[in-house]
Amino acid sequence: MSSRANTTVRMFGLLHTFRKDHGLPSQAEVAVPEEGCSAAAIARDLGLPMEKIEAVFVNHKAYALDHEVHPGDQVAFVPTGVPGPGRMMLGIRHAHK
Repeated sequence: MSSRANTTVRMFGLLHTFRKDHGLPSQAEVAVPEEGCSAAAIARDLGLPMEKIEAVFVNHKAYALDHEVHPGDQVAFVPTGVPGPGRMMLGIRHAHK
């Protein structure tokens, strides 16, 4: 990834707690290359536990982790365990389609 931070990433729920427990903020500024990269690559670079990520919101819409993120996108990782009605309301249920 490039060396200049250009995208804000937020973590929610247990991902927020995971970061705090490791002395890290639950919001990070990351550098996304001009050509973009997958949300999974960002999660790995942030050291997030991949098995605990349910979906990623990019610009307020839920996607699977293979979704491409571009500089300036708004990104938020959502942990596993969101209850059924919440999954539907947030659009997580459709993120993997």
